Amino acid sequence: MNSPVDIPYKSLIQLNSNSSMPIYRQIADRIIDCILRGHLMAGINLPGTRVLSKILGVNRNTIVAAYEELERQEWVKKKPNKGTVILHGTHPVASKTHRGENLQPASYPTFTGFSFTQTNILDDPFEFSDCEYVFNDGIPDIRLIQISDLSHRYSANLKRKSNRKKLTGYNQEGSEYFKANLCNYLNLSRGLHISGKNLLITRSTEMSVYITSRILLTEGDLVLVGELGYFSVNMILQKNGAHIKTVPIDQQGIDVDAIEIICKTQKVRMVYITPHHHYPTTVTLSPQRRIQLLELAVKYGFVILEDDYDYDFHYTKSPVLPLCSADSSGMVVYIGSFGKSLAPGFRTGFIVAPDNIMAEMRKYLGIIDRQGDILMEQVLGEMIEDGEIHRYMRKSLKVYQERRDYFAELLNEHLADEIEFDLPSGGLAFWLRWKQKVNLSQLAKRCHKNNLFIPKTLMYQNSKIAAMRVGFGNLTRAEMENAVAILKKSAG
Repeated sequence: MNSPVDIPYKSLIQLNSNSSMPIYRQIADRIIDCILRGHLMAGINLPGTRVLSKILGVNRNTIVAAYEELERQEWVKKKPNKGTVILHGTHPVASKTHRGENLQPASYPTFTGFSFTQTNILDDPFEFSDCEYVFNDGIPDIRLIQISDLSHRYSANLKRKSNRKKLTGYNQEGSEYFKANLCNYLNLSRGLHISGKNLLITRSTEMSVYITSRILLTEGDLVLVGELGYFSVNMILQKNGAHIKTVPIDQQGIDVDAIEIICKTQKVRMVYITPHHHYPTTVTLSPQRRIQLLELAVKYGFVILEDDYDYDFHYTKSPVLPLCSADSSGMVVYIGSFGKSLAPGFRTGFIVAPDNIMAEMRKYLGIIDRQGDILMEQVLGEMIEDGEIHRYMRKSLKVYQERRDYFAELLNEHLADEIEFDLPSGGLAFWLRWKQKVNLSQLAKRCHKNNLFIPKTLMYQNSKIAAMRVGFGNLTRAEMENAVAILKKSAG
């Protein structure tokens, strides 16, 4: 291995001029020690004799003699055009000790020498499998992404002289160019009335939730969420000290009457909702409940944290506008993602909120993400300004709508006796409800044996319900057919 790393040979090879052992032998022994301890690994090229002699301050012939000694003991080998290469991490015939020393391979500590608080709240719930077919919770198909166009745009911006100054410093405020274009995009597509001072650019929806909860919540604050909800957000809220209480969900979304009942006896700090398509059931919060929820927020003084995670994926000509568009009292903090249909590295999150709280959020973002990603924001801003994001969304939405309809056909054809569902008006997932009692964990195991992976995060089961959130956006027609066939076979 030709390592580009500058190895600190001066520190590793300590020489004793008063020792009776010749210098070349000291050098050879120190290199052997470094190999045995793991400081120098097999495949690494040792420095040339002239280079090492200069580093150690000895005659080059001394280094030549040391390398000859190492080669005689079969620790290294001289290779044409490559130099002197270490052959072994441990010598095949050498004793476990060298010169009587008890050598231990170098390693990093397994445990800290100090105590710290451990929690299972943020344990990673995600699972992975090498099955050929995989259900997810509704993510886009990266095979539809125009990688070449995105790469060209990024490369062009990287080479542009006008961008070089932007790349040499920190900018926690983000690209003003991108913010201006994103404001226009949100105002036109979602009925908002914002400017750049109301917008904060983040890395993801989860980061947006984290920043918002860190600023708005204190230990023990009561946060209301849907009885069936998004586990990642619940984890973040709990980690930031919130006490979570669940509220029933029905075909009109979160039960606002139930929220009011709680507000009459307890101080509610925040209500987290996904009103456009409730996660995981995909239902849309009704217009009447939206108005009622905004009125309750003003009356009882709680924050509405509105997560519009998949607004761009809708199949009707008149999508329901977010609550934020009707908020005249400053009770809604609106979060979402932009570029979700693009490659993961080209996506970004955002927060929309009134001016005063946005000032505090910028302070916090300046600590956890001071450098930002100006170049990527420049690319996304251009995609908005020249209309490319609109053209791309139209093309991808057509594909996703066709996939939604075909997936519904397959489910009705093969699983009508086992499940029921409502055709989602948007998003990239179905909410499948099992008619008969079924052990979803056992079903998932049977599917796994047949090459279909269903992560545990998609399954919702208690005494009242057995249901799954199943994404279709990442599956082609053939993949859908095979996945549904496996599900049918495993459920039988």
